[in-house]
Amino acid sequence: MKINEYQKLAMLTLNKELDKKDILINSVMGLCGESGEAIDIVKKWLAQGHELDKDHLAKELGDIAWYLAEAATALDLSLEDILQANLDKLKKRYPQGFDKNNSIHRKTDDL
Repeated sequence: MKINEYQKLAMLTLNKELDKKDILINSVMGLCGESGEAIDIVKKWLAQGHELDKDHLAKELGDIAWYLAEAATALDLSLEDILQANLDKLKKRYPQGFDKNNSIHRKTDDL
């Protein structure tokens, strides 16, 4: 499956009663909530002696993907464009791959 196909299919479950502003708000809140659920699984593994529940974590990552697609849709952007822009940014930041010095001394305009 291609990433934009995922976005299109996932958005079949978008709440059609929401306007663009509310879709964006819902998506950002959803990203925060689902990210919190993902870190809770990792916290239990790291700090509480649980086995790492990879299946549960994978489901939460899927939920994160859904909310990312929702945010992109609210902004009239494709996931492919967002992901390509991110790769372009990372290539500019780390042209030879990750470098600790470049990470510590990032340019002020490097978001």
